[in-house]
Amino acid sequence: MNLLFEMDWVFPIQSTSTQQAPKAQACSSFVGWVMQVVKEQIMRALTTKPSSLDQFKSKLQNLSYTEILKIRQSERMNQEDFQSRPILELKEKIQPEILELIKQQRLNRLVEGTCFRKLNSRRRQDKFWYCRLSPNHKVLHYGDLEESPQGEVPHDSLQDKLPVADIKAVVTGKDCPHMKEKGALKQNKEVLELAFSILYDSNCQLNFIAPDKHEYCIWTDGLNALLGKDMLSDLTRNDLDTLLSMEIKLRLLDLENIQIPDAPPPIPKEPSNYDFVYDCN
Repeated sequence: MNLLFEMDWVFPIQSTSTQQAPKAQACSSFVGWVMQVVKEQIMRALTTKPSSLDQFKSKLQNLSYTEILKIRQSERMNQEDFQSRPILELKEKIQPEILELIKQQRLNRLVEGTCFRKLNSRRRQDKFWYCRLSPNHKVLHYGDLEESPQGEVPHDSLQDKLPVADIKAVVTGKDCPHMKEKGALKQNKEVLELAFSILYDSNCQLNFIAPDKHEYCIWTDGLNALLGKDMLSDLTRNDLDTLLSMEIKLRLLDLENIQIPDAPPPIPKEPSNYDFVYDCN
């Protein structure tokens, strides 16, 4: 409550700037309209995650009524442009290219390899092991390490191998064999969310605990790509949205400020004669 009282200055300052809008003054629900704008100012300021009240105040002062209008107009124009039929068709056409680019990035990261921690019988992560994909994408090399490496570990120093052709499936979270053991599900939720396993042969598995969520997405995406399956991680969705948006904007640079029609122009009628055609013979 103290914070709310300390923020009493916010509403007069922002409301005063909105009262200068002539359209708002003519509106019968002026107060409600003002509060909507103030709410948007506060929400947009909070998305920047200010670390102090002074930073929050500074963000609010930068989000004037005019600035809010500009942001709204820009977002509306982008949304309208990106939802038109020609843009949607262009997205559909270039999306496979973007997915292939993401796939290659994931496989390249698997080739570089990652250091993982091992869980012992007491659930302590005090041992390390390394796993990496061969450059031809046919074999996974892995082996134990005495300590966390400073860089990439060479293939020849990793004792064990697993042919990609022998992989039957990749499972995650509670479906992992090492998460089904007694007491395993009672551990930290973060460990459960970073767990994945490679199932191969009849009853064999290679169990992983990723160092963080980013590496978890990289490895699950890469392994699914090796098996010819879709990459379904949040990281892939974010990368796809970002790269697709950038590619669309780059391809539309020459059409800036030009309205894109929803339908193609009509095909003109055939000419009455073809006297204008030049016979090369």
